[in-house]
Parts: sequence; C-alpha cells; structure tokens
Amino acid sequence: MTQMNSNHLLQLIHTGFRVSLGATTSLVETLADPQTRSESLSQLRLELTQRVTEWEEKGLITEQEARSFIEALLRQQSSPGSSPATGTADTVTTPPSPVASPTVQLEIEELTAQLAAIRAELEKLRNPGANS
Repeated sequence: MTQMNSNHLLQLIHTGFRVSLGATTSLVETLADPQTRSESLSQLRLELTQRVTEWEEKGLITEQEARSFIEALLRQQSSPGSSPATGTADTVTTPPSPVASPTVQLEIEELTAQLAAIRAELEKLRNPGANS
C-alpha cells in the first residue's frame, strides 16, 4: 500500500513540475511578444470582469439567503408562546430582543464580516484606480 501512495505522490510531484514549467514557458512567451502580452492582458481583464459579475450575483443570493435565515430565526424566537397582551392600557410593547445561542450569534457575526470583506473586494475590483 505504501508503494501505491509513494507512486501517487511521485506522480503528483511530477505533474506539479510540468504545470510549473508550462506556466513559466507561457509567461516568458507572453512577455517576449508585445502583441501576445496585450491580448493576454485583455483576455484576463475580460475573464476577471466576468468572474466579478458572477461572484457579485452569488454574493447577492447568499446575502438574501442569510437575511431570510436571520429573519426566520427572529420570527421563530418571537412567536412560540408569546401572545401580545390585550385589554391593558399599561402594556408597552417592545420589540423582541434576539435570543440566539452564542454559537449562532458568533456564526452570524462571522458571516457578516465575510460579506463586508467580499463587498470591499468587489468594490476594489470594480474600481481599481479609485482605491490605489
């Protein structure tokens, strides 16, 4: 079994070497020819723009799903067993405070921070000259 693993590892290292060598050769060829370099950069910008658009769409969907999830959590926490008091003039209704477990609260904060970082990165990619 170790023979198989060492062969697989050796093959993986060999493949990595070939990929590195091929990438280096392509880079040298691109740098040597100004027209190829210009075409490659244009293609890279186009692909990056397309990727940014895809990521923005996925981010929008993820943001909407996260909002829906949080709203559902808040609705679920405020609805069981809590019926508003009726007929008393002294009753002051206050919005329910979220009572999420510390783990859920931490996950929500981490997701919020990740979304903020993704938004900032998208802004940088959209306006490369504005943030430099």
